[in-house]
Amino acid sequence: METLPATAPSPGLFAAELLDVPGLIVAPLLAPVPVTPGHGQPVMVLPGFLAHDFTTVRLRRSLRAAGYAVQGWGLGFNLGARADLLDRLAARITAFAASSGQPVTLVGWSLGGVFAREVAKLIPQDVRLVVTLGSPFSGDPQANNAWRLYELVNDHPVDQPPIEAHLADKPSVPTVALWSRRDGIVPPACAAGLDGERDAAIEVNCRHLGFAWARTGIAAIGTVLADWLARSG
Repeated sequence: METLPATAPSPGLFAAELLDVPGLIVAPLLAPVPVTPGHGQPVMVLPGFLAHDFTTVRLRRSLRAAGYAVQGWGLGFNLGARADLLDRLAARITAFAASSGQPVTLVGWSLGGVFAREVAKLIPQDVRLVVTLGSPFSGDPQANNAWRLYELVNDHPVDQPPIEAHLADKPSVPTVALWSRRDGIVPPACAAGLDGERDAAIEVNCRHLGFAWARTGIAAIGTVLADWLARSG
């Protein structure tokens, strides 16, 4: 892969994220985006930092309309790492896998993708695939435009979370990283990762907020799910 930028996106890219805010707000009112059909496989969508399941409604409706069994993470606002977060998330995933009769695919947006990777390391038997959307799992935890806000909201440094975590270590399950050059929050290199940190990195044409609601972001997610779930049976 070419050498990608590994420093925080420019002020211009960061400011452009504001263009997606209205779309993100009204996204629950928008029609689902047509995506490649699924076959009833269970999918859990994890929201980004300071986001809620409300922000992933259009994505989840699009996947549900395509034939997937879809849940939100059900843990309220994603405020950052908490000592019991991965245990609570693991319990929900295990219950979803048990009710579905098969492992769950985790689609994690931004910080939600970081948590998806970490929980998959704890319960790989209950996770089929991890797809991250602009998630900063590689490189410097401060090489983005969100870490200062993260530390303002939390009582720990961004690189010293109250959970055991080795962010760049790949889960044992298939792991696909979606990234964008237009991302104004997380730089491409940190979201794409290095060889050995994920199984594939795929470029998507959307801003950081667009992963959750824009047609290009949702369509790309659907394509990845159909491709990689077919590989895993």
